[in-house]
Amino acid sequence: MSQNTKENKSNYGGMVFGKINYQLMLASILVVAIGFFLMSGTTDIYSFTKITLAPIVVIAGFALGFVAILIKTKRK
Repeated sequence: MSQNTKENKSNYGGMVFGKINYQLMLASILVVAIGFFLMSGTTDIYSFTKITLAPIVVIAGFALGFVAILIKTKRK
């Protein structure tokens, strides 16, 4: 193996994502949990919150998770 290949492999050690990626992923999990909480309950099943707002919040949470995975952080 050449010296350049060894140096490149040693530079990629550590965490896969950056700090901002993990923060966004945690935020997306919380948003999805809030959306499912809004969907829960047995009273007034046809309310605006349960059939419109909660699914939008859940989809927004999944979209935020998608962005958290795809965003590229700057490496030193």
